[in-house]
Amino acid sequence: MGGRIGAHSKRLGTGSADPMGWTMSTGVRHEENKTEEEQTLDYDDRFDLLSNHRRRYTLHYLERNNGRAELGELAEQLAAWENGIERTEISYDQRKRVYTSLQQVHLPQMDKLGILTFDEREGVAAQTRRAEELDFYFEIVGRRDIPWSVFYLLLGGVDAVILTGGAAGVGPLAVVPGIGWGVFVLTTFLVVSLAHLYVSRTEMRLGEKEKPPDVAE
Repeated sequence: MGGRIGAHSKRLGTGSADPMGWTMSTGVRHEENKTEEEQTLDYDDRFDLLSNHRRRYTLHYLERNNGRAELGELAEQLAAWENGIERTEISYDQRKRVYTSLQQVHLPQMDKLGILTFDEREGVAAQTRRAEELDFYFEIVGRRDIPWSVFYLLLGGVDAVILTGGAAGVGPLAVVPGIGWGVFVLTTFLVVSLAHLYVSRTEMRLGEKEKPPDVAE
């Protein structure tokens, strides 16, 4: 399975690609005199943050729980998502593995990036303002599926052929006037764009649904 990860800020956007097969769209605010807490993450930090599923699941869980979670409950939920079971069904070993990795690796790393604060003594993780200014999107693409970018390219090619054929009066395309084909092309792009927007907001965004985008229902 291939995948695409997107981290969008609510300001300007830039695009980048990575040789591992992941693509990421990032947003960067260009402002002067920002404090360290207000500065946005650079591309490498965002990619590193999202490249591990436990960090992605942590972000998702915090989004769904008012930005705060105790380490124990977080470990239980992540273990359940990882194993495709309910929280009540996880074993002691499954919970312990996730708990240890969160406590020793992932939460301290996310704290260092400023995405959350982790109080190891209290065992509590909480989102920061830096995390609130970022929206995270995932496009999970199976080997036989077509990513949206390729779909738009194919749609553009088909529409270009139709417009060219209609303008040249080729075969049955000549039956419809040129303006009719123009309306058809605009309509197809509008419908597809609305469908893409709906899917990205309901299926691909972290924190939008009960489970993370890359967890099977």
